[in-house]
Amino acid sequence: MTDRYEPPQGLQRKLILLISSNAGLGYAPFAPGTFGTLAGIPCFYYLSQLAFPLQLLSLMTIMFLSFWASEEAGKIYGEADDGRIVIDELIGYLVAVAFLPFSWSTALLGFLWFRLFDIIKPPPANWFDQKMKNGVGVTMDDLVAGVYALVALRLCLTIFA
Repeated sequence: MTDRYEPPQGLQRKLILLISSNAGLGYAPFAPGTFGTLAGIPCFYYLSQLAFPLQLLSLMTIMFLSFWASEEAGKIYGEADDGRIVIDELIGYLVAVAFLPFSWSTALLGFLWFRLFDIIKPPPANWFDQKMKNGVGVTMDDLVAGVYALVALRLCLTIFA
């Protein structure tokens, strides 16, 4: 018996790559993480229309979907945190704007804060990025960046609103 990984084929493979790339945004020729985060803006709009319990359930579902899709896509690509995997940016951004009413200023400011913290990766985001080379680690560094962005965004909204 061997432990050789056999990547999924056919529809399952296509579904994994579609989900992990945020419907293809991860295939952008430059800054795929930034393009991947853009998927969060319409998601933020739709999630903001939901009651708190449904928003929370949706966020949890996307988080677990990101764990799975990132893990499987990483195996397909042969690299745990391949640049085409951007579903982690989606959940990180959605954490940053979680439970806020939608407005364009909030959406864009949340986008900027999230991208900043995702790029600089303050602790413990950098630990997840460097030490956990699997779907959970790929997602967790963005979740941590999302929490930093959540705090910064809410401070801005409190101070400048």
